[in-house]
Amino acid sequence: MLRPSHRTLLRLTVALSFLGAIIPGLARAGGLTMYEIGTPDTGYASAGYAARANDPGTILTNPAGMTRLEGSQLLIGGHLLYGHAHFSPDSNTSPRLGTDDGGNAVGFLPGLSAFGTYKVNKDLAFGFGMFSNFGLGLWYDSNWVGRYYAKEAILMGMSFIPAAAYRLTDKLSAGVGLNVMVGYLKNTVAINNNDPRVGDGELHVRDITVGVGANAGLLYEFSKATRIGVTYTSPVKLDFSDTPRFDNVGPVANDIINNRGWRNIPLNLGITVPQGVMASFYHELNSRWALLGNFGWQNWSQFGKVDVSFNQTSLTTNLKFNDTWHGALGAQYRVCEPWLITGGVAYDSSMMNDSNRTPALPLGWSWRFALGGQYAWSKTAELGFAYEYLYGGEPKINKTAEIPLVLGGRGSLSGIYPNMSIQFFSVNVNWKF
Repeated sequence: MLRPSHRTLLRLTVALSFLGAIIPGLARAGGLTMYEIGTPDTGYASAGYAARANDPGTILTNPAGMTRLEGSQLLIGGHLLYGHAHFSPDSNTSPRLGTDDGGNAVGFLPGLSAFGTYKVNKDLAFGFGMFSNFGLGLWYDSNWVGRYYAKEAILMGMSFIPAAAYRLTDKLSAGVGLNVMVGYLKNTVAINNNDPRVGDGELHVRDITVGVGANAGLLYEFSKATRIGVTYTSPVKLDFSDTPRFDNVGPVANDIINNRGWRNIPLNLGITVPQGVMASFYHELNSRWALLGNFGWQNWSQFGKVDVSFNQTSLTTNLKFNDTWHGALGAQYRVCEPWLITGGVAYDSSMMNDSNRTPALPLGWSWRFALGGQYAWSKTAELGFAYEYLYGGEPKINKTAEIPLVLGGRGSLSGIYPNMSIQFFSVNVNWKF
């Protein structure tokens, strides 16, 4: 039987472990900006992102490009994402955590986008787009070895962008769009009750919020065959708030939750979708071949600074993320009048080091390899399709337990995600009126 001093120590240890599971786990719930939203850009691995401007998807990639589009156009795109994120624990993982590796944490995820443009006259154009290019969803097995770090981590943003573009000179156009983003957060983490009769408890947080940002761009056309573009995406602040729900907590954890008043206290999380800059070029070598490229930057270090408020305590959790750099090269080949073949390769640096990576956000550097095609079905309709393979290497996890499992801690978690990858399959139709 535990003496009072031992019971007090146990409760304190469990309390510290409990907070350690809530704050860092939720702060890291998700976080990824994708170029793949079902538009033809997928078939270029994003190469020419801010300069291609050949379809209504330019509302996102560079709103200034709308001045190049004739009449009214409507682009509908869909994609299916299939990810491979299978954790492989090593001998440094606490044995008491078991042997369940979590299964494939990503799986299938569909997506849909729509963009419409209207040309008022030769200089002025308006447009509207809806899409989701920010977020990540991870679903692990309920009893996997990293359950005290993350079980379910979902962060998604759906954007609605009204935009306008104006041709300032014969060669230079400018555009701007208002980015209204609806953010969705859902996170589940296991609580170590340290009692086999009770099993694990769970903490759940879920919320929907709205943030506002802006996109702006410039497009300079040296000629019909050569152009460059630069686009800026502003940060979007998503302020989530929810009262955590606790399930199946054991006597010790339940006593802590009640005595400290945690059961009905809102948890506030302020997450910043990162700002970014992309510069691109498009150049036609001849009537069949064209080359495209990008160089970009994203401010992920700001995303890593999460504003947290819980139980009258406010703080900024710095996850020590890195800003990322992007480069891409692509090409297109006109096989014959109705057929256009596209391809590209892109690289993005890692937003985090091995030391601060967690299973709620197991990301590293990435390579993209893409192939696509567009078919002019008629003078008013064009069909596009693309496949892209994203290779993320073998991200490492190395989390050393500050508090032992036997005292209610999360345990040590160590291993890799071998051959982490995401495959994108997309189709789109562009109508011209």
